[in-house]
Amino acid sequence: MWLILILMVGINVEAFDTPNESSKILSSSELPVPPTEVLAKDKPNDVGGSIIVTWGKSADDIEENELVKEYLVFRSGALDGEFELIGTANKGFEKFVDGTTIDGTQYYYMVKASDGVVHSQSAVSEAVNSSAQWFHTGRISMLVATVIICFLILWFIGKAKKGEELYIRPIAGLEAVDDAVGRATEMGKPIMYIPGIMDMDDIQTIAGVIILGRVARKAAQYETPLLVPCCRSIVMSAAQETVKEAYIAAGRSDAYDADKIRYLTDDQFGYAAGVDGMMIREKPGAIFYMGTFYAESLILAETGHSTGAIQIAGTAMPSQLPFFITACDYTLIGEELFAASAYLSKEPLLLGSLKGQDMGKAIIIAILIAGVILASLGFSNIIALLATG
Repeated sequence: MWLILILMVGINVEAFDTPNESSKILSSSELPVPPTEVLAKDKPNDVGGSIIVTWGKSADDIEENELVKEYLVFRSGALDGEFELIGTANKGFEKFVDGTTIDGTQYYYMVKASDGVVHSQSAVSEAVNSSAQWFHTGRISMLVATVIICFLILWFIGKAKKGEELYIRPIAGLEAVDDAVGRATEMGKPIMYIPGIMDMDDIQTIAGVIILGRVARKAAQYETPLLVPCCRSIVMSAAQETVKEAYIAAGRSDAYDADKIRYLTDDQFGYAAGVDGMMIREKPGAIFYMGTFYAESLILAETGHSTGAIQIAGTAMPSQLPFFITACDYTLIGEELFAASAYLSKEPLLLGSLKGQDMGKAIIIAILIAGVILASLGFSNIIALLATG
């Protein structure tokens, strides 16, 4: 009996001397200091569905203190409703983006500091809802640049329509078009025009067909045969109409021969082999490559070079430009191919657009140079302010 009593007393004494784990967790002295100034606002410049939650760090959020290991972010649809854990943020962070909201629905947020076991309580944010913005305020500078370029284009189009002469930088490859046609005529050899291997839905093919019109008009004036091997049937039809109109405009409709504008094959290297065979047989005096080209570019250009023809190429394919530059006499690089239509046709609408774009680019380049100078002089804050509008 005495033994049982002693054991009971010993257990009670041990319970009073050693606090259990639950009492340790609930001890207020162990709770981290809660974060402050919990704010929630709609995320700006987005398509909706996001809210940014910010807070002031807990006073215990310091390197030498382990009371704060993370922040717990809770959300509720009602102030007196149940708050649900939606995410966490590591120690030292003061922002969380909730990307799961429904536009037009109000939400309340609560942020708690946690040591991984217990967590503090924080104030509840004010009600907030997400929405989509129709304009990105961080892109005001882009809006200004767009307005300036559009104004310049319209202004120069107006000047061109009034008959004012607009200066366009000479392009060596286009200046040599007449010389190439004249050389082929003097040698008594035909002209070959290759409009690339893509279909008419490719912008480079369209540019190539436009240039074909100018070449065809010169060929009609000089009575020089014009060969146009095509890789696509639709391109063949477009080329036939373009050449026919050029011959009519030159007053030589009787010299137009649709059979010289022919379809070969859609196969890339089959087309290259067919064109190479035509080059070897016909021995053209001038060869034009205008459009989209891929691995067949060097095959064509090397074969054309071996025939002794003067060669003029134009493409916006960066990987093929080195081959054309090496094997051809003149090369239209990149956007020079697209500028060729305006340069050759002298159409006011095209000339005004080209001139306006060039002036817009000049202004942007001047702004970039000014920005570099200001940054070098230590005015980075002014540049950042201008860039963000």
